[in-house]
Amino acid sequence: MMVTGKRCREDTAYESRKLSKYLFNTVWVGIVVVVITLLISVPAAYSLERWSGKLGENLGIGIFMTYLVPPTLLFIPLSKIISLLGLHESLGALILIYPTFTIPFCTWLLMGFFKSIPKDIEEQAMIDGCSRFGAMVKIVFPLSVSGILTVVVFAFTLTMHEFIYALSFVSVSAQKTISVGVPTELVRGDVFRWGPLMAGALIPCIPAAILYTFFLDRFISGFTMGAVK
Repeated sequence: MMVTGKRCREDTAYESRKLSKYLFNTVWVGIVVVVITLLISVPAAYSLERWSGKLGENLGIGIFMTYLVPPTLLFIPLSKIISLLGLHESLGALILIYPTFTIPFCTWLLMGFFKSIPKDIEEQAMIDGCSRFGAMVKIVFPLSVSGILTVVVFAFTLTMHEFIYALSFVSVSAQKTISVGVPTELVRGDVFRWGPLMAGALIPCIPAAILYTFFLDRFISGFTMGAVK
């Protein structure tokens, strides 16, 4: 009985360490993907909206259409790319793949949001001495906080809960994210590790719940403006 109890405690501690590792991997991948998404989608949306006219609008719709492509159709070509780059069984594979579906949607969303900001504001800033880049950074981006926050929430929650690619490209336990690690590592046949399982189901929801709770008004404003305007 004492040996069994000690083994159970050791198993629980080991599973808790694995859960912590999955959480760290998930947060790390989410942060990197959010940064990549912002660095690409914000300038892309601004340039397509401000400088390309009708062509930019059509390009934005075309970019958004790539977001609608089912992951099962992209699995084979993405697998080939991951193999060529030697990123299989690593978090680098997920960091490379996830922006392929966060960037198209976020670019389209931000195009609609930038369209709602009058160009006269930028022109007035440029008359006062700002360059085009300075007007964009000092005037447009501060007015776009709601849209940018929407992009952050969308990209982070999507990467946190993505399952298909994480299951396909990462099978090493130490490299798994929580969406895959919890159902594959904490369930063994008919044995369910209920403590880590419940923690794995609850903890990933906390960051998203905090973001939605404290920034709900800005999130709704950014999403509706980007989708409707």
